[in-house]
Amino acid sequence: MRDVAVIGIGMNKWGELWDKSIRDLVAESALLALDDAGIDKVDSMYIGTMSSGLFTDQEHLASIGADYSALCPIPCTRVESACASGGLAVRMGFMDVASGMSDIVMAVGVEKMTDVDGNGATFALATAADQEYEVFNGVTFPGLYAMMANHHMYKHGTTRDQLAQVAVKNHRNGKKNPLAQFRMEITIDQVKNAVMIADPLTILDCSPITDGSAAVILCSMDKAKELCKKRIVKIIGSGSATDTIQLAQREDISFIKSTAVAAKKAFEMAGKKPSDIDFIEVHDCFTIAEIMTIEALGFVEKGKGGPATADGLTAIDGKLPVNSSGGLKSKGHPVGATGTAQIVELTKQIRGEADKGRQVKNANLGLAQNMGGSGASSVVHILEGM
Repeated sequence: MRDVAVIGIGMNKWGELWDKSIRDLVAESALLALDDAGIDKVDSMYIGTMSSGLFTDQEHLASIGADYSALCPIPCTRVESACASGGLAVRMGFMDVASGMSDIVMAVGVEKMTDVDGNGATFALATAADQEYEVFNGVTFPGLYAMMANHHMYKHGTTRDQLAQVAVKNHRNGKKNPLAQFRMEITIDQVKNAVMIADPLTILDCSPITDGSAAVILCSMDKAKELCKKRIVKIIGSGSATDTIQLAQREDISFIKSTAVAAKKAFEMAGKKPSDIDFIEVHDCFTIAEIMTIEALGFVEKGKGGPATADGLTAIDGKLPVNSSGGLKSKGHPVGATGTAQIVELTKQIRGEADKGRQVKNANLGLAQNMGGSGASSVVHILEGM
């Protein structure tokens, strides 16, 4: 298996992009990544999107992605794993290069979520849950994560303030990210007193509906040394796993087993352990998700994610900075694009190119965790500067 490097990254400004179509979003990030890499062609392409048909009435994103990025007639494959689609696109690109099938691959994640109303968006997102046993009975993702939060609070003593601190911290980081959707700071009281969505989660505990795209270009290490004019960033670990789609069938609904398994695989491939990692980007679709994720990844003991967050462990200047980009909570969550955007952020940080005020000190080894639904699928990557 060949070593694989990231040589190009691109991401557009995320938000409610009324004047742009899904093909515009793909083309923007793809062309930015090509420009960053200093190349004008790739051997193949993967595009991650969750529900382009439901959000925009447009399927066949593989053709559109290659076409509007001016890359035809290369092979392009659409991949889907709910909100982990972007991370899975990166993993497929990694495997393509590592296997020797391609030398240079582009992985793009995209979603255009605001072309439908709130009910339409809720319906589209709910397709990532169990339609027969969860959605049929009226449970959508805020409700599922509220159950996970209540169970975590009951079992481990996690507090409402600790949940809110996740949002406060991520908005503080996102304020310094010019590509983020919501660039403003919030307080714990604002989070707790916001409109209730599903007890105990208010609207400020939830990631927003977002339009956006992000792209990364991967290539063999030999090719990277030839082409790359910036610091080379190597993917040293990649892991993926699944769990039951139905929350009720899990052994512990406040522990994300798929993330734990995917992380174990990634750490083993990388030859690293959690204490080696300098910073991480995780899937904070809801505030409780970040707390459960840092536990499942092995950075804190099970049940200790809340206190660790409140004590500043995960702050930008803490021992383990989490979501320096602002995370899904502040940066936004165009579901198919989130996983690729995490790789963009890790690469920026390792290169030392993050925006003023959110550059992690000594950022050399980073981890990204992207998951689908309520944790029914997870993808973990570990990147290191060369």
